[in-house]
Amino acid sequence: DFFGRTGKTPDQVSTQDVFAWAYGVGASGKSPSSITIGARLAAVSSFYRFLIRMQIVTFNPCDAIERPRMPESRPRGIGGDGVKKLLSVVPFTPIGLRDRALILTLTFTARRRTEVFSLTAGDLTTENGRTYYAYRGKGGKTGRRELPIPALNAIQVWLACIDKDLQAMRPDQSLWPNPHTGKAITSGTFYNRLQGYLKAAGLPRGGVHLFRHSAAKVRRDAGDSIEEVSRFR
Repeated sequence: DFFGRTGKTPDQVSTQDVFAWAYGVGASGKSPSSITIGARLAAVSSFYRFLIRMQIVTFNPCDAIERPRMPESRPRGIGGDGVKKLLSVVPFTPIGLRDRALILTLTFTARRRTEVFSLTAGDLTTENGRTYYAYRGKGGKTGRRELPIPALNAIQVWLACIDKDLQAMRPDQSLWPNPHTGKAITSGTFYNRLQGYLKAAGLPRGGVHLFRHSAAKVRRDAGDSIEEVSRFR
């Protein structure tokens, strides 16, 4: 889009060309936000750094442009206190116990939505008194990690409520069956219930992914470094 608008080759582009494009009205017909401007400048600057490494050009026209001040981002996780507040409004019914187990598993493992919702009984194994879960992640990545005790306890309470035991379940059975139909819960169903819980707890609306952010916030609040949190996720 940038080079199409300027009609110039990379070595002909000036700082003024980049400035006019970055701050100019886009295809939407609206003036760009500071986030959009920053993204445009970052894209062009990154491309020029590549061209310099390849010895195609000798300068980066973005270097002289001051980046716009970005709005301060709000933390997306709800933290430990928020999770406690959320759990306080989840009922101790069969469906409520399942939802509590999901919330705790999502928070304590920091796994993505699909990774948790696809867990089966066969994904959980016990060795030397510790329980581990296997997951299939983004891009086909697989892994195995210890299942935190609060999540394990919540799963066991939930399954006991519907007369199921991990040791007796088939390996392919979902950990999250509907107590009435036996079919695995969908993330859409849980999302709708989550909105009700968040509203009842007086917390901001959010998707299932908020628990991944919450997991990071909980660990940071507990004293983990950013590097440790990154490795955990």
